[in-house]
Formats: sequence, C-alpha cells, structure tokens
Amino acid sequence: MLPSLHLSFGFLLTFACLTANATECPDWPPGRAQNEITALQKQIDLWDDNYHRQGRSLIADELYDQSRARLTEWQHCFDSPRPPAEPLRTAGGTIPHPIAHTGLEKLRDGPAVENWLRDRTDIWVQPKVDGVAVTLIYHKGLLAKAISRGDGVNGQDWTASARQIAAIPQRLPQPLDLLVQGELYWRLTAHIQAKAGSLNARATVAGLMARKELNAEQAERIGLFVWDWPQGSGSLSARVSALDELGFPSTAPYSQPIKAFADAERWREHWYRTPLPFTSDGVVLRQDQRPPAERWQAKPPYWSVAWKYPFAQALAEVRKVHFKIGRTGRITPVLDLTPVKLDDRQIKRVSLSSLRRWQELDIRPGDQVSISLAGLTIPRLDGVILRSTERPDIQVPLAADFHQLSCWQPTPECRSQFLARLTWLSGKQGLALPHVGPGTWEKLLETGRLNGLLDWLTLDAQELANIDGFGERSSARLLNSFNSARQQPFARWLKALGLPPTGQARLADSWQELAQRNTEQWQAEAGIGPGRAAQLSAFFRDPQVLALSETLRVAGVDGF
Repeated sequence: MLPSLHLSFGFLLTFACLTANATECPDWPPGRAQNEITALQKQIDLWDDNYHRQGRSLIADELYDQSRARLTEWQHCFDSPRPPAEPLRTAGGTIPHPIAHTGLEKLRDGPAVENWLRDRTDIWVQPKVDGVAVTLIYHKGLLAKAISRGDGVNGQDWTASARQIAAIPQRLPQPLDLLVQGELYWRLTAHIQAKAGSLNARATVAGLMARKELNAEQAERIGLFVWDWPQGSGSLSARVSALDELGFPSTAPYSQPIKAFADAERWREHWYRTPLPFTSDGVVLRQDQRPPAERWQAKPPYWSVAWKYPFAQALAEVRKVHFKIGRTGRITPVLDLTPVKLDDRQIKRVSLSSLRRWQELDIRPGDQVSISLAGLTIPRLDGVILRSTERPDIQVPLAADFHQLSCWQPTPECRSQFLARLTWLSGKQGLALPHVGPGTWEKLLETGRLNGLLDWLTLDAQELANIDGFGERSSARLLNSFNSARQQPFARWLKALGLPPTGQARLADSWQELAQRNTEQWQAEAGIGPGRAAQLSAFFRDPQVLALSETLRVAGVDGF
C-alpha cells in the first residue's frame, strides 16, 4: 500500500501529532516564512507529479511523509493557508474504479494505536506491503481489467502488463465476477526490513508498471498481495480463506487476529525483523466488519489504519555548519542539527566525509537534510532534501592552510587542529596519559596557559589548583600524569609529536640521528616510498618541530 498515496487521504492528524521529530516554530519574519512554505510546497508537488504521473520515486516514503508533516508544521506556525493535501491531483487516469480505494490514516505511535483499538473488537493485523496498489476485475472467472490506484477514483489501464505477471491469476477456478484490491510488490528473498530497508523496491515496480511493457524476467519478479475483497461477505478470516481457494494465496499467512495492543506490537516487531518476500513499511490494523463497498470513498476509512515502522531516515534541519580540523590538517565539515530521533537515539550533529563533499552539496543553515544510521550506530548524512531560500555566508577554512606541519600554536584559526594535536599526544596512540582527555585540554586552553604544544610540561601544582574545574585531587592526578610523560620512551614521544607513519623503517634511538637523514636516506628504508620519505624529511626539518625537540631535550626526555 503506497504510503504517499495513503498520506494524501490520511494526513488528518493534528499539528502536535504529525511527527515524533516535530520542532519549535522557526524564528522567521513573515516574508521569509512564506518563501520557505512555498518552496517546500513546490518540492512536494514535484515529488507527487514524478511519482504518480511518471512512475518515478524521487524520495523515500518516510522522508516524503516527514516533509509533508514539516509543511503542515510551518503552515501552523505562521497561520498560513492550509489547503487539503492533494498529491494525487495529477495521478488520476481515464478508467473509473468500480469501488474506490480508501487509503489509510497513519497513527504516529503506540499510544495512538492503543487509543484506536479501544472499544473495537475483531481486529486483524497485516504487514503493510510496500508496493503499488491495483484493482483487479474478473468477469466469469477471467481477468478482465487491471486498474492502477490513480487518485483512488480513476486510474490507468494496467491490463496488458497484468496479463504478463504470473502472480496475478488469469483464470479463477470458478466462473465468478470478482473485484479485489491489492499490492503489486517486488519479490525479494528473505528480506529483513529492519536491516535492509526498502531498497527502492516500490519505485522499481512503479517504474515498470508505468512503462506498460514487461519482459519475462521483470514480470516474474512482481508479486501480488491482495489486501481486500470489498464485496466479500462474512468475517475477514472467511474472506481470506475464500481468496486462497480462488488463487490468491499470499494473504492468509500475513493476516493475524489480535486481542490487544500488545498483540499488534508483537506482530509489528515480528514482521519488522523477520525474513519476508517483500519490503514493508509498517502494519495495517483492520476491523473484521466494514460498511458495504458501495459506500466506500477515496479517503481514510474508520475501520482500518496504518502503524508504520520506526524511521530509517529522518528529516533534520541544519542549525549551523562548522569545520573540524584534525591533527594532520584534514578538514571535516560538521552539521549541527535540530535534534531528531532515529532508532530511539537522539541525533544532534552529523559529520561529512570531506570538505569537498560539503562544497558539492553546499549545505547552509536552514537546509533540510536526510539522516540515517550507518551500522545502526553512526549518524550519516544521506542528502539534501530542501534548500533554505536564504543562503547565509559561511567562513570556510582554506584547505591549503592546513596540513601535517600547521598549527602548533592555538591561534583562533588553528584552535581545532591544535586541540586535535594535544588529544592525539595524550591518547593511546601517543603517550597514553591517564586522566587526560579532550576536556582537560579544553579547560587548559581556556585559561590561556597553553601557547605551545608542550607548555603543560612546566605547569605546577599551584597553577593547576587555581584553575576552575580542577580540584585538589584532580590537580594532583593531572600533575602525576604530566610528570610521567617525561619517562616515556623515545619512540612513544615521536608518535605523540605526530611523526608520519614509518612502516618497517629502522628508527634510531636519538633525535639527532633521525634528523640528519635526508629524503633519499628515508626512501632507502623498507616500506618508505617517495611521498612518505618527503613527509618524514620535512617533519624533522620543520622549525616548529625542532623547537619542540629542544624543549624535550631541556626537559630531560630520553632520546632528545
């Protein structure tokens, strides 16, 4: 069942219920607010037209849903006109549905589901198959017509393609006149939604059906899930059993009776994490009994609702763009976000892989971006969903200014790389100083006591005790850590200072001997190529590094 189609009819929740990731109203003047609302509406219109008229899905369903929620949120914030959502206005075809497709209202969370279940009996749950909706009409047992969902009232003629799809019975075992509504889906093997996501499967089927021509392989990959027999009588279980006998067997295994919310929750979790032959984006709850089909309308009915799975991708607004400069001068853009939830985790920021990627995407504060979790733990930027109508200027560091030998002092533009140098120096890759981490260096930097990479070597107990945040006990521990650094071996000190990787090269036990090697001598060592040899030679000749080596010599560190 198409999420975006159901949304057009089911987006009836109040503003407070729209999304778990709802944010406070933006601080925009009226003019900008109207521009942002108009821009988002135009983007949604473009998505709608591409999907419903051209069979192309430009955005994941859950991001589409969140974008519509964001639009309603902004309209509410600024008291902007809120016309009914009409994503299907370009989707209608020329073939009328004898019985309307009703769509589904989406319930936002468990409490909403519990409220819907209250005072209802004889409820069934089914997976919400992620495909394209279709009406199949049989006359005297023979497939007579297949109609696309369209706008729920009129659709396109899909009969020619339907005759090629093996999953659609071409002849029923009985000469019946019959109409069923269901979902054409892309067949998968042991698909686990929680792990693999939707894989763009729905868009694949939508695109193939829009072409109106299928080859044998494509037709074989399309399955059918019949989710309703509008004119079928009796209970849902009786209708499902009858459909099974008529050649529509896929519905029965995925139709389960429930008594309480816990049952719905259990089946939702089960189908979310269990291998299935299709993608699904939630579950559908259905009452056993419903009104006569002739009374159905193209809008959400009261007798069935959808409860979707947790977001795999979240829509987030960019609050700020800043640039983290690492120890070696690598620049990593970081986006501060309006907090969003993914898999019960609150995401406040996400880093981009490189400065070049940020430049290609040109992300600015106010942009709407999509976020997911890589490996279920690490926030990842997937793309830009909507650009803000205003493009504020951003101070971007020049890549040429930062490298392995830059930023040995904490000047304003160098603070990030300098702090990264200190963090490396005290970390497990360097001196492995106990009780010393990024927070320690941040505090010392704020006091102005660190103007060079090794200034901490001369700090005494009284200086530390006078710094806010360092108590007597923590000052003593810190001083012990700093003093222990003097006894660290020469090799560890080299790594702590940022010596480029040496591979299998032979390292001498003294600074003077290493500093005397030229590029050719470094390249003669095992595992050292021309580029690395040049880096090593430059490291030992850099004036800032030479000054550090002299500081360590005076401090009595072995090897210097």
